[in-house]
Amino acid sequence: MTLQVRRIVTGHDANGKAVVASDERLTAVSRRIGASITGCEIWSTDRMPVDNSAAADGAQRAGFVKRYNYVGTGEGTTIRITEWAPGHTRFTHRTETVDYAILLSGEIDLELDDGEVVHLKPGDVVVQRGTIHTWVNRGSVPAVTAFILIDARPAEVNGEVLRTHFPA
Repeated sequence: MTLQVRRIVTGHDANGKAVVASDERLTAVSRRIGASITGCEIWSTDRMPVDNSAAADGAQRAGFVKRYNYVGTGEGTTIRITEWAPGHTRFTHRTETVDYAILLSGEIDLELDDGEVVHLKPGDVVVQRGTIHTWVNRGSVPAVTAFILIDARPAEVNGEVLRTHFPA
């Protein structure tokens, strides 16, 4: 069964009252980062403070990821839901973001480049701070994660700037 996510977006009517601007189902598509990894881009922004105007709605709704670091201008955010099938392709990477990763269902392992493995169960949250990592589903059912990414300065260790690592 293909992952579907319900996205409800609020806004304002002509009198400034809160309304539901849209209520729709998004169907997961390939994340293009390996076999058996699919997801939905929920929303993205490209500045701080965020533009909550009706004029900004369309681009934000499209989930516009504009730069190699996954988010955008250096002041952006994105939220996405990702489904990891059992035995999916590994995708080792680093981004110039702080990521809040929340495991919604299934189980998955977070592997760091020093060899450490952390097993996650539903409800577990990872704060990913610009490290090289991969996610591995060794289970028998899909794992579903929510990721909130916020642009960040790249990590720096001993004078070396740790830029985005995104395999082709």
